[in-house]
Amino acid sequence: MGQLLYSDLTYKIIGLAMEVYNELGYGFLEKVYENALMLLLEENDLKAEQQHSIEVEFKGKTVGNYIADIIVEDKVILELKSVKQISNAHKSQILNYLKATNVRVGIILNFAEEKLEYERFIL
Repeated sequence: MGQLLYSDLTYKIIGLAMEVYNELGYGFLEKVYENALMLLLEENDLKAEQQHSIEVEFKGKTVGNYIADIIVEDKVILELKSVKQISNAHKSQILNYLKATNVRVGIILNFAEEKLEYERFIL
């Protein structure tokens, strides 16, 4: 099988998330990590949109909205967490974001533990 989809971009994003974690540590609210990561994404000339609204359609009608924490380069959805562990509900959430958009790659970043936890998803 070939190279993972957007592997260079996701590697860069995870590296920046690690930089945020290494400086701030764990225990802050998700919004603190989101704002810090946005600063680093911008400093690294990566196009990023914070709190991006995603419409969910059913039979051509909008039936709901999600808010993705960050979308990077219109290619990767980031969902930031500050929880004890990434749950199946969190995994379902990111997969639903991917299904509702044309974005095919998502990453959950969890800043709540003694090391940064992350999972990468491809739809």
